[in-house]
Amino acid sequence: MDKNLDIDNIDLKIISLLNEDAKTPYTEIAKKVFVSSGTVHVRMKKLEDMGIVKSATLNIDFSKLGYDISAFLGIYLEKSSLYDNVIEKLKTISEVVSAYYTTGNYSIFAKIICRDTNHLRLVLDNIQKVEGIDRTETLIVLEESINRPIQFFDKEK
Repeated sequence: MDKNLDIDNIDLKIISLLNEDAKTPYTEIAKKVFVSSGTVHVRMKKLEDMGIVKSATLNIDFSKLGYDISAFLGIYLEKSSLYDNVIEKLKTISEVVSAYYTTGNYSIFAKIICRDTNHLRLVLDNIQKVEGIDRTETLIVLEESINRPIQFFDKEK
C-alpha cells in the first residue's frame, strides 16, 4: 500500500463492505465498523478526494437485458505509439466496456458485450476499422466463474 495515502483499517473496512455491496447504507456500515454514520460519510469523502474510490457500480446480468455475448478481444497494434489514438476511438464504441494496455501477445486487451453473434460481428468490424489496429483475436466467454472484489481482510469463520 502506498505509504503516502492516509488510510487506516477503518477506511479499508468501509471499502471492503461497500465493495461487496455498493448499496449498503452508511448507517449499516457504521454499525459493522463501530463508528458513527457521520464518520463513514467523512471517510468516504476523503477516499473519493484521494482518488481511491472512483465510483459505485452495479453488477448487472447483461444476458437478462438481451446481451448474451461477452467476449475478450486481444488487439494487436501496428505500432505501440498508436495506443492513445486507438484507445480514444475504442471509447466511442459503447460495446467496449473495458480495455487494458498489456504486456505479452496483445497491446490491448478489451472486453466487449453484445446482443448476439450478428451484433458481435458488427462490433468486430467497427473495431477492426480503427486506424492503428493491425489485427484482433476474439475469445468468447462461455461462463463467468469468478467475479469478486479483492478481500482486504480474512472473512471471519
